[in-house]
Amino acid sequence: MPVPEAVAAATQTAGDAIVQEHCRSCGGELEVFLSLGDMPLPDALLRPEQLTLPEPRYPLDVAFCPSCSLVQILQDVPPERLFVDNYLYFSSFSTGLVRHSAEHARRLVAERGLGPDSLVVEIASNDGYLLRNFVEAGVPVLGIDPAPQQAAAANAVGVPTLTEFFDAELARRLRAEGKRADVIVANNVMAHTPTLNSFVEGLSILLADDGIATIENTYVKDLVDHYEFDTIYHEHFCYFSCSAVDALARRHGLYLNGIEHFPSLQGGTLRWRLGTRETPDRSVAEYLEAERASGLTKVGYYREFASGVHRIKSELSELLRSLRSEGKTIAAYGAAAKGSTLVNFVGIGPETVDYVVDRNVHKQGLLMPGTHLPIRDPSVLLETMPEFLLLLAWNYKDEIAEQQREYLGRGGRFIVPVPRPEIL
Repeated sequence: MPVPEAVAAATQTAGDAIVQEHCRSCGGELEVFLSLGDMPLPDALLRPEQLTLPEPRYPLDVAFCPSCSLVQILQDVPPERLFVDNYLYFSSFSTGLVRHSAEHARRLVAERGLGPDSLVVEIASNDGYLLRNFVEAGVPVLGIDPAPQQAAAANAVGVPTLTEFFDAELARRLRAEGKRADVIVANNVMAHTPTLNSFVEGLSILLADDGIATIENTYVKDLVDHYEFDTIYHEHFCYFSCSAVDALARRHGLYLNGIEHFPSLQGGTLRWRLGTRETPDRSVAEYLEAERASGLTKVGYYREFASGVHRIKSELSELLRSLRSEGKTIAAYGAAAKGSTLVNFVGIGPETVDYVVDRNVHKQGLLMPGTHLPIRDPSVLLETMPEFLLLLAWNYKDEIAEQQREYLGRGGRFIVPVPRPEIL
């Protein structure tokens, strides 16, 4: 039985944000284990002329639900502010992600026998980076993404895209139009969804009777074990274990039937395969048992993580301060949301880092939220040759090393902040 979204009682806080008092999934009581302080919106990059305007900040507190094992933040900033007004992330700028997605698409076409009579729906389809692979294979597709610029880019490359948020209501409307999905892909979006039950109910409504949904998100075990605290920000409402996904899916008549791990993707990603029939492979029982044995279903596991996060803050602050006191020059790589969490939580500003570089041309010339570090084109690295490059996008370390071979060859060095600050 679906749990009404109203089960999460809320009170007003910080402008238009609300605070959840109960679990977003099951309605259970929550235990807060980490507070990251007041944070700006992670993708609210600033134009220079906006520096004189007020910059909203919101508390960022993380909690665990003992009833269903879901890790989640308490604060809800309206999705329209997170993913429409300020959202400049374009998936196609990540070479590794594009390659990963193309492999996934080819595999789905082959394994599911997809063809001209099939339908593949992607939720949070961004600029069409994944669905274009199905289009090239002659498989009909539908993208769903609320971000106007990204949806426009997808439509421009032949990927039909609805500029909307996905929920049960939209799923009912699509089904009434005769649409049933043989495959639904939802990569890096379920964590961005404050109304979890409506989202998963929508999957169950839109899926064909023998259809499957594949969902990818950061694995909370990797996040905790590698101290990836910068993955926590206001766009990510939840952080999933297999135990939490299994409970959430069953509530809406779906079943967790397969699990794959991609340890080098986004700092550690799981792909969950859901279906309308319960046909689990061995991976499901193995992961669920491993999570119980490792302590992921108990709050103590997360309290230990919180202690490590504060240790990293102290160590990284001291490392950067020491380098600057020696007269060393430091730049940073990656103006993504995770970078915003890291620089704001640790307190890294212009007195420590000269600038941030990012390949995304839509971000260049803007300023990081909170700390107001300027964002520049990566070509500036070879012009100014900072002695150290702090990898805010450490999850793409190998890709960045390949891009910056000349920088490294000239003697530049990387600083990797997690799981423990180190110079490479």
